[in-house]
Amino acid sequence: MRILKYIFLLILLAVIAVTVFVATQKSEFEVTRSVVINVPRGIVYNYVNDYRNWEDWGSWKEGDASMKFSYAENTVGTGASYSWDGSSDGKMTTVFAKQNDSIAQKAIVSDHQYNAYITFKDTAGGTKVTWKAKGSVDFMTKVNATFSGGADKLMGDLFEQSLYNLNKTITREINTFDVKVDGIVKQPGGFYVKKRIVCLKSEMLGQLHQQLPKIIQFFKKTNMQMNGKPFVIFDNADSDTVRFSVCGPLKEEIFVSKESDITVQFLDPFSALKTTLTGDYSHREAARSKGLSHFNENKMERGSSREIEIYEISALDNRHPSKWKTAFLIPVKGVAAPPAQTVITPPTIPVE
Repeated sequence: MRILKYIFLLILLAVIAVTVFVATQKSEFEVTRSVVINVPRGIVYNYVNDYRNWEDWGSWKEGDASMKFSYAENTVGTGASYSWDGSSDGKMTTVFAKQNDSIAQKAIVSDHQYNAYITFKDTAGGTKVTWKAKGSVDFMTKVNATFSGGADKLMGDLFEQSLYNLNKTITREINTFDVKVDGIVKQPGGFYVKKRIVCLKSEMLGQLHQQLPKIIQFFKKTNMQMNGKPFVIFDNADSDTVRFSVCGPLKEEIFVSKESDITVQFLDPFSALKTTLTGDYSHREAARSKGLSHFNENKMERGSSREIEIYEISALDNRHPSKWKTAFLIPVKGVAAPPAQTVITPPTIPVE
């Protein structure tokens, strides 16, 4: 019995010694990690700027099968956030975002906070992504860090693995795509809500990533169901400064307040040449060019309607870009449009 008491005492002293040793180690960390990704800067930025994609490449979920992710109403740009629960719980929020340039974040993990800053720079071979972070870790993480080379190394390894995953994931997802010319289709008309955007052509993808979820939220906040898929109508698709409207189809006409940046219009039915892009929206120029080539080769005449892009499957439906589907409609003249229907004026719904 005396021997057992001595063994127990030695174990207790060892535990106390380890606890004291761990407590004296620093909990603060400051790390910088970088990776070069062979994908254009704007595409990498837009992918990282949407928290719905982080589940696919963040290394902190590896080894924690119980981790569950929750997404806020806004997951893109300044004010966006997401959270997770598992062996540890946390929340990450974007406090600042500059299109195609940088993202500043605040993360709280098990009541400990760190600040992060991600930059995107053009470089030989693609885009250089640099991830800097500074903060502190909780006691259990510090225990792991003590036997893993310190907090800087432990957190640095997590960031390095995440960037490796990001490179692998985005390269596969972005470069997997297909374009198919479907032929002439009849596009039905109807009322729709729209938010008009004017921006540089180089900023268009970023604007779409930000504005499309806002149209979806408009329907949710007003307890309305979208009558189809969201779409974009272009006033001009080829200028350096692009004018377009992000839209959502309505079941019936509604009223909105004059102060709202959302307006309501009616789309007349028309015939169009349809081209479908399966894959990331960054390949829109390739899809549109293939459609235009088919249009010109078959000596088609452009109709009076404007070009439309319909997001049949988007990031809101599937977080994998290789699975997205976008329909490109070029109006065609000389092909019979669907017969006009008698329009019955529906009751209007006031929206603040």
